[in-house]
Amino acid sequence: MNRELIIVIEQLAREKGIDSEILFEAVESALLSGSKKTHAAAENSRIEIDRKTGAVRAYTRKKVVAEVTDAQIEISLEDAKRLNPAAEIDDELELPEKPPELGRIGAQTVKQVILQRVRDAEREGIYAEFVGKEGQILRGVVHRIEKRNVILEIGKAEAILPEREQIPGERYNPGDRIRAFVLEVRRTIKGPQIALSRTHPGYLARLFETEIPEIQEAIVIVKATAREAGERAKVAVASTKRDVDPIGACVGLRGTRIQVISRELRGEKIDIIEWSHDPATFVARALSPAKVSSVTVREPVEGEEQPVALVIVPDNQLSLAIGKKGQNARLAAKLTGMRIDIKSESEVEAERAQAEAAELGRQALAGLPGVDDAVMAVLRDAGIGSPAAAVAAGIEKLGTLEGVGDRANALYRAAADWVAAHAPPPPDDEALATEPADADEQPVDAPRAAASE
Repeated sequence: MNRELIIVIEQLAREKGIDSEILFEAVESALLSGSKKTHAAAENSRIEIDRKTGAVRAYTRKKVVAEVTDAQIEISLEDAKRLNPAAEIDDELELPEKPPELGRIGAQTVKQVILQRVRDAEREGIYAEFVGKEGQILRGVVHRIEKRNVILEIGKAEAILPEREQIPGERYNPGDRIRAFVLEVRRTIKGPQIALSRTHPGYLARLFETEIPEIQEAIVIVKATAREAGERAKVAVASTKRDVDPIGACVGLRGTRIQVISRELRGEKIDIIEWSHDPATFVARALSPAKVSSVTVREPVEGEEQPVALVIVPDNQLSLAIGKKGQNARLAAKLTGMRIDIKSESEVEAERAQAEAAELGRQALAGLPGVDDAVMAVLRDAGIGSPAAAVAAGIEKLGTLEGVGDRANALYRAAADWVAAHAPPPPDDEALATEPADADEQPVDAPRAAASE
């Protein structure tokens, strides 16, 4: 019987992939628990199974005392000396006992303890196997679908592919073999939970490593990835050797390599760009296929978390740089880790002209009679930055401003004179000058209004 116990334990260890020592310890613990159920074994008892013969031995640990008050846990010094001449007061001795015989209840307890320990060992083994695989790609078989979450079988373990981590539009059926990125492995009450993803940018990077030999050999390096799963992605790559084109290595002959990756991602369009140490150059490349006129990068100030890049593009490239629903700009921002502001050349020119006009207006206002630095500060705080703005505000509002008061009339007249002197000349339209004023008693711009309706 004892030899059979060893055979059963070793066979179970092979089937479950568990260390046989764990099972021996489980059986010892189960036998001890069972004996407590039937014979009320003391807490200081211990059961040991010989790993070679399978013999079961029981021991009781007792403390050496001068006078025994509890025979279950204590032994007199005289009796201890008979067993071990070197025994002293306060020493602890292990005394052999007869192995307990298990009744029906004890046997049931042994079975429950062993099963629980086997389950715990299996769960710990699965966790130890997969916790080191976070960030890697695994292949599994679809086992079932629960509330749009896909449950996959991966060896002896089950993994979950949540709906939010699935590529939009993909459909799965039991038996399908799919690849996914290990997002997280964590312990739970029900055992280890393996969370997968097919939308994570890391999945794209791992696919590049799998399909492109130059990346496996570290000749080409994936520096950054950005994705909007199922639609479009951007990948920044760099070469460690000058004679190797990183983009060409990733695309492959006639696009064969990149097509394999795109098909795995349900036709996702992938832009491959060359990474650069220079942030401005990297931003310009990240916005491809749009052509960029200039890029200005500034470091984040207080309250900002990312550097800011101001990108100026030709007018005919603005929509291409922004992309459909802002997708190209979003992906470029994710790829570079910056906040990207995109403006057209005409928009920048208009802002420059507006700034120049505002500065000229400010200088003109400051040059009016009676306007010193104090008055200028009051006007600026009130939103009045030019003679035209002073005229538009009116005498009444100017008079209410602290520091202007009685000078409001003089300030208003000086501003009005400046505006009149710098007013643009009237249009030289001979047709308007010669047209009768009372022709059908109709305003000059009435036909234009009617045409626009």
